Amino acid sequence: MNRTTLSLIAATAVLAAVTGFAAATAPGGGDTVKAAARLPVERSSLLCPAPSTSDLADTSYTSFTPASKAAGSSGKAALSPATRELKDSAGSGQGKGQGQGKSKADKPVLSPGKPGEPVAAEASGAESPALVGTADGNLAPGWTVQQTTTVAAGTGRGLLGVNCSAPDTDFWFPGASTAKERSDYIHLTNPDDSAAVVDVQLYGPNGALKSDLGEGVQVDPHSSVPVLLSTLTDKPQTNLTLHVTARSGRVAATVLAADDKLGGDWLPASADPASTVVLPGIPKDATSVRLVAYAPGDNDADLKIQLASPSGRITPAGHESLHVKSGMTAAVDLGDVTRGEAGSLVLTPTENAVPVVAALQVVRGKGSQQEMAYIPATRPVGERATVADNRAKGSTLSLTAPGKSGTVRVTASAGTEGGTPVTKTYTVKGGTTTSVRPPVPAGLKGTYALTVEQVSGGEVYGSRMLDVPDPDVPGLPMFTVQTLPDDRGTVSVPQSDQDLSVLQK
Repeated sequence: MNRTTLSLIAATAVLAAVTGFAAATAPGGGDTVKAAARLPVERSSLLCPAPSTSDLADTSYTSFTPASKAAGSSGKAALSPATRELKDSAGSGQGKGQGQGKSKADKPVLSPGKPGEPVAAEASGAESPALVGTADGNLAPGWTVQQTTTVAAGTGRGLLGVNCSAPDTDFWFPGASTAKERSDYIHLTNPDDSAAVVDVQLYGPNGALKSDLGEGVQVDPHSSVPVLLSTLTDKPQTNLTLHVTARSGRVAATVLAADDKLGGDWLPASADPASTVVLPGIPKDATSVRLVAYAPGDNDADLKIQLASPSGRITPAGHESLHVKSGMTAAVDLGDVTRGEAGSLVLTPTENAVPVVAALQVVRGKGSQQEMAYIPATRPVGERATVADNRAKGSTLSLTAPGKSGTVRVTASAGTEGGTPVTKTYTVKGGTTTSVRPPVPAGLKGTYALTVEQVSGGEVYGSRMLDVPDPDVPGLPMFTVQTLPDDRGTVSVPQSDQDLSVLQK
């Protein structure tokens, strides 16, 4: 063996010792790479948009972290005001803003205590800012914050609910609108110490809408900006898909949709594009349901439309399929598709699998007493999903198993002011939707959180409807719907052992 070979072996051995080099297969067939472990995340970030510009707005924030045995014994979390900049009169996202200017972000609005115990805070009026929050230690895995706002009157009146979201770089919002009766804003919130640059693009039935105003919107560090969508196009359009991408940095993005007649609610981003899409939890008394879909790839999508009802999948008469052209928004009004039974919409490819994004606009009530909410396509419940701010009488839980039957465990936490947790198990038959009043904590005081965990069987999707009727307007169905995607409270961490025997080859 020559000196060069010896030197190479020595150098490799040192490298292996320093880096913990692992061999996938060792002599004799031994495998030194262990299976990846699922470990709790150590830090989470959430951002809540500014609740409302109405002086009549009353907002509640509810924070909850499910207890995780492997998450340690300590942690901290806080939601604090972000610096908020108002837009210029065009609402274009340009300029330094006017009016309020910047607000201080030194005092937390909400500071959670420990896992398993929800904490709530309240705010009123039009001055409530966007919030930026972080959680670490045992408060990070599955951290969930619900923002619920009641607006008593005016454009966008109603019950507006949204799960505060994590920052990202890419978002799709099918269901946005620039119609004359609508005032839709995209709220962009930057949690980081450097500015983010964001592009906002609208797609209609004929493709992309030309506009320079949505390009290069700057979101300063620790700030939030609302951009009025109608300023991005000259021609009003009812059914649009909004695409938000960050050129640099990252943001949280959510659309606040307000209608002159149908009230208002938050439109969260759709799940990532997929060829099979599930939109769970259409209320049984929905009087109007509109499906909006978009195909972001190079191919057209042909989708089969089915309703997962309590008894099985049903194909809506006259709406058996939907053709979605590449780069164009497609929409179809399904009317009162549920016909008195709660259900979920399932979209599957008729032939070739083409990824799409989708959302539902759901209307309850009739005449002047109507209210709307949105149900975006969502991920399955997975390992665990959580939704906060549940009321003793106002919550409805919808669970859908689009394929095989699945079983989930639902835990009602203690209340914000007292109560004992309660757990119940539900089995959802394949192809159906189960709609139930969820368990309520014994001796409940305040509001509580619901945690849904997959136990066995096929994938289960879920949503929670919160229904809080207006005492001053009898018959007005004030409601909001939040989906229940996996909270991604754990991450896969590969494990490996050092094995120097590979050097003997």
